[in-house]
Amino acid sequence: MTGAVPTVDVTEDDPRGTRWGTRRFSLRGRVTLLAAACVAGAVALVSLGAYLVVQSNLYQQLDDNLIARAQAAVQSPQVQTQLKQVPGAFLASADLQIGQLNIGKEVTLTYPQAGVAPPYGGQEIAVAAGEAASSIRTDLATDSRVVALSSGHGQAMVLAQSMAPTKRALNELAVVLFLIGGAGILVAAAAGTAVARAGLRPVDRLTTATERVARTGDLRPIPVSGDDELARLTQSFNTMLGTVAESQERQRQLVADAGHELRTPLTSLRTNLELLLAASRPGARTLSDEDRADIEADIRGQIDELTQLIGDLVELARQDVPQEQFERVEMMDVIERALDRARRRAGEIEFDVALQPWVLTGDNSALERAVLNLLDNAVKFSPSGSTVRVRLYPLGDGTAVVEVADSGPGIADEDLPKVFDRFYRSSEARTLPGSGLGLAIVKHAAERHGGAVYAARAPEGGALLTIRLPGAPE
Repeated sequence: MTGAVPTVDVTEDDPRGTRWGTRRFSLRGRVTLLAAACVAGAVALVSLGAYLVVQSNLYQQLDDNLIARAQAAVQSPQVQTQLKQVPGAFLASADLQIGQLNIGKEVTLTYPQAGVAPPYGGQEIAVAAGEAASSIRTDLATDSRVVALSSGHGQAMVLAQSMAPTKRALNELAVVLFLIGGAGILVAAAAGTAVARAGLRPVDRLTTATERVARTGDLRPIPVSGDDELARLTQSFNTMLGTVAESQERQRQLVADAGHELRTPLTSLRTNLELLLAASRPGARTLSDEDRADIEADIRGQIDELTQLIGDLVELARQDVPQEQFERVEMMDVIERALDRARRRAGEIEFDVALQPWVLTGDNSALERAVLNLLDNAVKFSPSGSTVRVRLYPLGDGTAVVEVADSGPGIADEDLPKVFDRFYRSSEARTLPGSGLGLAIVKHAAERHGGAVYAARAPEGGALLTIRLPGAPE
């Protein structure tokens, strides 16, 4: 039985990459490799430059020395040896191959009997023939430098010196540079490893803390040491952990408060429903029409209370979502729309309105809901036939205030700091309908727009609730 072998396409983002042979270097390994590569490049450049400079100098010294000795050989006097006249330089040229090239009927080369004839070719013959004053070249056959200088009519002094000592010195230099460069690379790799280990230790702590948070949900801050960029990163991470912890605490508190507030209407609703169901069973005592009407009214009121509470919770949850884009908001239009909605359920309560233009960038619906909550709160506490005062005016410092004052009993001094808290209701307000979230929504909307909220007593004796918002006159 045969079949095709399935293939596995492992991409860079595949977490199985390590398992399937696409393991990546760690950050510490990359830092070490980068340090070693940088030092290797620098050492290679320096070594190459040094080698080329020394090579050029040695070859130049070889040429200069050879030329100088050739000139001295040309200028040396003739000496008599075995009845032959030869250049005196022949007697002092043990390390050279030296000879005198003569051009006559044929080309002859005179050189010391104990020596080796220097190589010669077309360039040297041209110097002896007077076609060139001098020549210098490298003879590849003998691996030597050859210099020729004119020493008279039809004559040229030819000197050759082996390049082997120079090349041997350069080879030794190359070995030394290679060994020193290799040692430098090893030292750089070790230093890079040490620096990476020390420098990335805060990153390791941050990684460990991140994994701990993901694994356990523990939002304790990480200890911070130093004042470098990694310390700042740790501080920023701690700030984020604090923000997340604060958000979680607010969510827990909201859920706990919502559960507490929901328990009362749900218990009452369940009691009324059980009473109606019990009265409808065969043999049970029937309820009078008046009692049934009262129970049904209670059920409707409790359903309305639950509906409002759920709506306020949804509004708070929606406002917690960051808004990516705000729009131009004219507060006069916002307040007018909120007043139109408030008048429909205000009954005989009148509104004294005085508005001045004010414009800001924000969320139209959130600000309208905040103003409407202030108006509804004022209507709820104002007696029939009274007046609710509404004002919008700038303060002259780049902010404006929206004031709503009612004609009710006012707010007790001990309740003033708490009226904008979630689910907080004063003793006077507990007998009235409401969820305890309306003013919390007002505070949340104001703070989202860079503003603030205030509670005080109105000159009329009732409550004075204020929203302060940044912006500009129209």
